[in-house]
Amino acid sequence: MLQRIVISFFTTILLIPIVTNAQLNDSIPFPPIGITSTPVKKYNPNKAIIRSALIPGWGQITNKKYWKLPLVYGAIGTTTYLFFQNIKIYNEASEAYRLATDGDPTNDEQIQQPYYSVKGQPDRIRNFRNAVRQDVDYCVLFFILFWGLNVADAAVDAHLKTFDVSDNLSIELKPSYSPISKTTGIGLVMHIK
Repeated sequence: MLQRIVISFFTTILLIPIVTNAQLNDSIPFPPIGITSTPVKKYNPNKAIIRSALIPGWGQITNKKYWKLPLVYGAIGTTTYLFFQNIKIYNEASEAYRLATDGDPTNDEQIQQPYYSVKGQPDRIRNFRNAVRQDVDYCVLFFILFWGLNVADAAVDAHLKTFDVSDNLSIELKPSYSPISKTTGIGLVMHIK
């Protein structure tokens, strides 16, 4: 009993727009979907691209996408911080390796922590220094990658800013026929004018 009521209800809801559309000819059963059409000021996407390439985040400001600024500066700032930290550690490890391999046992006392514990094993210090050097290279790589993503994001936003979404977009329910399965039914039709 409950199933019949639910099926009747949904059938009625789905058929009302079709009947209304048949009676009103060209009327649209649902309100148009989209942004109301307003006069669009001519916008140059190259401006945002160049600005974003010069200073990270400037393209997002030009596009008025302020919420993206923390993401841009978080990504670029994190890689910058890690770069300088790794450079500092690399220089300390290089100095410790130099002191451990110079052949002068009195210089071993100048090796600072955490390298002092492995002062007799210069190969471990060298391996650590090389791993930190690799981390420095990765920081540079990710910095360039995030800067490029910043420019790409500004370019995409700038090009989509001029994308026209007019009031002529509409979706309506219409009876449809499928020649493949030779069945009739109700279909959603989207008109783009």
